[in-house]
Amino acid sequence: MTGLFLSFEGIDGSGKSTQARRLAEDLRSEGRDVVLTREPGGSPGAEEIRRLVLEGDPDRWSAETELLLFTAARRDHLERTIRPALAAGKIVICDRFADSTRIYQGVTRGDLRAKVDTLHSLMIGQEPDLTFLVDIDPAVGLSRAKGRQTAEERFEDMGLAMQVKMRAAFLALATEHPTRFRVIDGATDADTVAASVRAALAERLTP
Repeated sequence: MTGLFLSFEGIDGSGKSTQARRLAEDLRSEGRDVVLTREPGGSPGAEEIRRLVLEGDPDRWSAETELLLFTAARRDHLERTIRPALAAGKIVICDRFADSTRIYQGVTRGDLRAKVDTLHSLMIGQEPDLTFLVDIDPAVGLSRAKGRQTAEERFEDMGLAMQVKMRAAFLALATEHPTRFRVIDGATDADTVAASVRAALAERLTP
């Protein structure tokens, strides 16, 4: 049995986490076996690394160190959560995956894309079957993200210019991988966004 691997990507405050949860709930209501997970995190070891990379001063880590930490977290997540679920024929919905590292550490925090891709090839070697990029205006997204007032705001604290750069990089990545990405307009209400996600998923979902 082979499951279906779905990921949600987008800048901070895009609404991707909400949409990932909604899709999981929707599919479960249809009787499908769904694993909803997130990155960084998704396994006990990866959740420990999550606290290291998402909390604290924006300059706490260099982009190179972040890349190594995120890769370590992803490898543990892949071994302990994602691959076992896919092998059991489940649908895995992941709030962020390797594309976020390609953007956050590979593009916006330095010119590290080649290193990101090399590490991914060596240590991960897995891509989602389908990736939903929830696209939104960076100013709106940052306002939403800061409004949550959580301890995990290290990247949001890097400012609007960072979010603008990330949005452009995500859209460029979607153009680079058109068969895997589906760009979803995140500026509409949550119900409309969810309907767009389901419409995009219909082509890959078996009855």
